[in-house]
Amino acid sequence: MKIALLSEKYTPDLGGLAISAGRLGQSLDSAGIEVRVFAPTVSLPASEKQIRRQGRVSVTRFGAHKRVDDTLVDWFELIVEEHQKEPFDLIQAYFLPQAGFVAAYAGKFLNLPSVVSIRGNDIERAVFDPGKFSHGLYALQNASAVTTNASALAAKAKAFVDREITLIPNGVDAEHFKPLEKNKRLAEALGINIESDSLLSNNVGQIPRLQSKVIGFVGELRKKKGLRTLLNAYAQASKGQPLTLLIVGEVRKGDDQKFLDEFQKAHSQFPIIVTGYIPHKDLPAYYSLIDVFVHPSLRDGMPNAILEALACEKTVIATPVGGAPDLIEDGKNGHFVNVNAVDELSNKILETLNRPQAAIQKSARETIINRFTLEKELQANLAIYKRLGVAQ
Repeated sequence: MKIALLSEKYTPDLGGLAISAGRLGQSLDSAGIEVRVFAPTVSLPASEKQIRRQGRVSVTRFGAHKRVDDTLVDWFELIVEEHQKEPFDLIQAYFLPQAGFVAAYAGKFLNLPSVVSIRGNDIERAVFDPGKFSHGLYALQNASAVTTNASALAAKAKAFVDREITLIPNGVDAEHFKPLEKNKRLAEALGINIESDSLLSNNVGQIPRLQSKVIGFVGELRKKKGLRTLLNAYAQASKGQPLTLLIVGEVRKGDDQKFLDEFQKAHSQFPIIVTGYIPHKDLPAYYSLIDVFVHPSLRDGMPNAILEALACEKTVIATPVGGAPDLIEDGKNGHFVNVNAVDELSNKILETLNRPQAAIQKSARETIINRFTLEKELQANLAIYKRLGVAQ
């Protein structure tokens, strides 16, 4: 069985879409399915191709054009050309307007089943873009099957088309993402004091070094992820006790980075650590340092970072958007705060730090083990293929 997997991003690209597409490719490969990935990139000249293997998965990247329609033409023609050389049994796309459109169109043209997966921004924002709306609608109407990773996204898709939308939640490797002792060496390298209050020597004498609790965010921090709410709530909570904000990843360049720079100048007494890109395999050590994981998104799909944090037995504070309500039961395995609610988030951070969390943290990991494993995600996708008449 051979699958063409289309995605606008694929690991090691940044972002949840790349991680999710990479996870699917690896899972299918582990099940004995041949996977060929096709993804546009701005790092190559327009139309130029580069083929590399990531494990046993073949990844074809091709240069994107300045004009989206030219990129879509190349994408479609590349799938047709490769199918003629070595036929595919099925075309699957992650993300609705562009990858989904090409997959559904190529599927009908080549008389192949196509599966399109709604991931978040595609139905939350892209459908409001006139240039993308028709592509997204075509994909919803013409794909052989449509899946999504969050109940809220399925409901939004059904507002456009009256058809079955299959819910396949993201999975996480709970053997890799698991509770760990705090990595003291990493904390020291980052300048975080996770030890009890102590004295720190300098060239003047000794000064108090206060233990700092760590508020953590993992991923690319930007406006959509609640950048302003997070920073303002952190500053407010820091007035109550020593805190450090650890951003494991990057802040999006442009207005978001500018806001962070201005914030740090105005609040230089509150430490903020931005690690830059961290390989996915290295993330558990960073999760080990986090006392409270915060994810105050304005809108979202099913964030991989929340899944990872739950698997690592971290107390999660999130907003009830996208797939978060599928993951979190407020007060049982995590906490919810309203969108853009700075005071509420600040108070919840302090409340969480100063109340026992063992029961919530244990329930967090149990949620992952029982419902959000890699195997469950794989089997749900295989069931779709079987239903479409594609079998190994």
